[in-house]
Amino acid sequence: MVNTLSLINKNVSQDAEKFIIACEKRFDTAVSDVVNEFLSNSDYDIVLLAGPSSSGKTTTAGIISQKIQKSGRNAYTVSLDDFYMDRDDIPLNDDGMKDYENVTALDIGLIHKCFNALIEKRKAELPIFDFTTGKRSEQTKHIELEKNDVIIVEGLHALNPVITDGLDESHLYRIYISVSSRVMGDDGKILLNKRNLRLTRRMIRDYRHRNSPVENTFFMWQGVLKGEDKFLFPFESYADVKINSFHAYETCVFKNEALRLLNEVGEDSEFYDKAQELIGAISLFEEIEPSLLPETSLLNEFLTV
Repeated sequence: MVNTLSLINKNVSQDAEKFIIACEKRFDTAVSDVVNEFLSNSDYDIVLLAGPSSSGKTTTAGIISQKIQKSGRNAYTVSLDDFYMDRDDIPLNDDGMKDYENVTALDIGLIHKCFNALIEKRKAELPIFDFTTGKRSEQTKHIELEKNDVIIVEGLHALNPVITDGLDESHLYRIYISVSSRVMGDDGKILLNKRNLRLTRRMIRDYRHRNSPVENTFFMWQGVLKGEDKFLFPFESYADVKINSFHAYETCVFKNEALRLLNEVGEDSEFYDKAQELIGAISLFEEIEPSLLPETSLLNEFLTV
């Protein structure tokens, strides 16, 4: 299906709630199909869920966990972010900045130790990273697996062979999630590409969850994209299945907050032109009140605090 501005606006104008329900059902069906595929092979007990920034990994991991549990199997979610090295030990990129997108920013040895323990001994003590201090917490997360329990591992690097080196492949099921659609203008040209759709999600999430201004998101974004190009996209083909997290109505529900944040970027900013480009595109969409967003929607990952 081609997502055009006029079609999206038409659906919102005619019946916004019906449009939202249809988009949510499409995504839920896609995730259900993936879970059913996973459950069809009794050997699988580790789900590796990877995707670029603001693809909805965290929420999707939770949805997958819920669906697996409804089938009668317990499921536990593990974030690779908890395996970050202490901030002082993070490698630097060419600009001398901390390279959080690099796979070596994670404690690979600890990842292997924990995952092997889960497979062989069915229990492990997993780290908890404290993003406030930039260091690993003294507390750990104890996981003990029964026979049919499942581990869902989510993170940018979940498909990277460095993460799974030495693990028994028969246990692993790989999922790639991203915004895999774009929005076309009525002139046939791309109005919002996949990365700009994710950038819109990211700047709202950064502001709401981290009190981070949109200029900071713009500043970090180029490094994020470089990290994806180097450490994620080369392994996209390793996935057993892919999920498109795009919701056709999302720009409509993001509209007001996105425009408010983008308008804070002044003319003296190096990101002014990019901000104006996004303002020009996003302002064309019909508005949807965020209150219409279902509690179960993946988009809450970016809008709610």
